[in-house]
Amino acid sequence: MGTKKLGSSILYGILTIFVLITISSLILSTILRYSEVQENSVKLLVTIISFIALFIGGFVCGGKGQQKGWISGSLTGITYTLIIFLFQFLGYGNIFSGEQLIYHICYIVTAMMGGVLGVNIMSDHTRKA
Repeated sequence: MGTKKLGSSILYGILTIFVLITISSLILSTILRYSEVQENSVKLLVTIISFIALFIGGFVCGGKGQQKGWISGSLTGITYTLIIFLFQFLGYGNIFSGEQLIYHICYIVTAMMGGVLGVNIMSDHTRKA
């Protein structure tokens, strides 16, 4: 796989992740603002949405790259983690806590699984067409 194609597929994956997270954040913040729901009660939902967004981002990345899904998915997860780390470190002066580190390792694995599935499903569709 060429570097340009890999970079392009990672960019599509990262953009997909951030679009999904932005949309879900807007929906959840609207629900929190205009209802009696407390922030503590949606913590699990936010975590689930994050994992789904990373899986879909890895899937998109693997589908665009069409080979070596575990590498492209992993790089998508690592890029996402790096962006979040830089935002947190440069913006707030904090490094990852132990809990955040575990979450981000799981995010990388989830994106990697999405990349593998994306390559396998998308390559099956292109062979049949």
